[in-house]
Amino acid sequence: MARFDRYMLSQLMVLFGFFALVLVSIYWINSAARLFDRLVGDGQSALVFLEFTALTLPNVIRLVLPMSAFAGAVYVTNRLSSESELTVMQATGFSPWRLARPVLIYGIITGMVMMTLTHLLVPISRAMMKEREAEISRNVTAKLLTEGTFLHPTEGVTFYIAEIALDGTLNDVFLSDRSQTGSAVTYTAKSAYLVRAAPPETQGPNTPAREDGKGTGQTTKLVMVDGMVQQLNLAENRLSTTHFSDLSYDISGLISVDTVDTRNVVYQPSHRFITDPAKLAAETGLPLSEVLARLHQRFAEPLLCVVGALIGFSALLVGGFSRFGVWRQIIMALLLLVVVKSIEGAVTTPARRNDALWPLIYLPELIGFAMAGGLLAWSGRKRRRGRPHRPAPDGGNGNGGEGNTYAPDQAGRETGAAPETRDQMTTRGPATEPMT
Repeated sequence: MARFDRYMLSQLMVLFGFFALVLVSIYWINSAARLFDRLVGDGQSALVFLEFTALTLPNVIRLVLPMSAFAGAVYVTNRLSSESELTVMQATGFSPWRLARPVLIYGIITGMVMMTLTHLLVPISRAMMKEREAEISRNVTAKLLTEGTFLHPTEGVTFYIAEIALDGTLNDVFLSDRSQTGSAVTYTAKSAYLVRAAPPETQGPNTPAREDGKGTGQTTKLVMVDGMVQQLNLAENRLSTTHFSDLSYDISGLISVDTVDTRNVVYQPSHRFITDPAKLAAETGLPLSEVLARLHQRFAEPLLCVVGALIGFSALLVGGFSRFGVWRQIIMALLLLVVVKSIEGAVTTPARRNDALWPLIYLPELIGFAMAGGLLAWSGRKRRRGRPHRPAPDGGNGNGGEGNTYAPDQAGRETGAAPETRDQMTTRGPATEPMT
């Protein structure tokens, strides 16, 4: 690799890392805020929050990688152009196609990173996150053990604990159940305990069927001590109260249990798409055309990084050096990238419906490469047309050597007069000496 290629490639990779870090941070903060509210509201710890944010990072990086590659190419090209480095390289004989070589290598490197994400890391992280979400949804204790906060584990149910003692005792417990139509039941107790027990043979009246269809397994009961039950009949507007010394309430049904369905295509690694797409389509219940379209999309997404880098470089190269900047070329590059993404959105639906139209998946990238190639060809043509015409040697102007003759004077500068001959110098006579 030539020295110029190494120099420009190093600049591109540094700026790519910077823009990727900035864009990932923006996306991550936006998603982490919603994730934090949901997890902390369910009583999860900070470690669970960090685990979930780490699992969301591969998909976030996949989303911002093409834009980071584009921004890095635009920034480096703009800086090299403003500092006249590209002008110097073009003056030494570098064509626009030769200048684009380090940008192409840069796009291939970012595309390989994108390929690793789309084919391996993103499906694995999504599957792991789905499993952890289902595992947390089954953790009734973690959802309910939050003191000083009114929790709503499910629709119509409100739970409150004033204090949690060191020995696990729940002090001043409040439980309101309005899930049954026409009645409202409120439980209050001075203390309570969470107890895991084997399930009864028949479910109680306040134990709804589980969403995953499993009627067996360990249940969680809330044993309340020294409290009262208030039941309000809304139809008759009648309130009845019952005092108790201890009462058990099955809270396993209060939390909706999410089932883990890892058969979704977004959780599948790419080798399953390649080896047996028909079997994968049967497992997921999707048509074969959509399965194949998703596989081709995973191959097309890395090419978008190469396209973004080349469009950003070639669009700015068309403008050349200008003291007023290249903001018009930057806007043009952004518009071209928007056109490529618009075409990508337009061809996705037809390709998923008809397996014979899978080549449409690569149409946006092919159009992007054609745009970059056209801009590079236009830049080379403008440079050839703008090359100044040099005068013929020996002062030739088509008159046999007559006309102005340019020769350097004693200081090395070109003058419009020919040097004096020896005869002309002698006819001047001696210089007059100054009078004393």
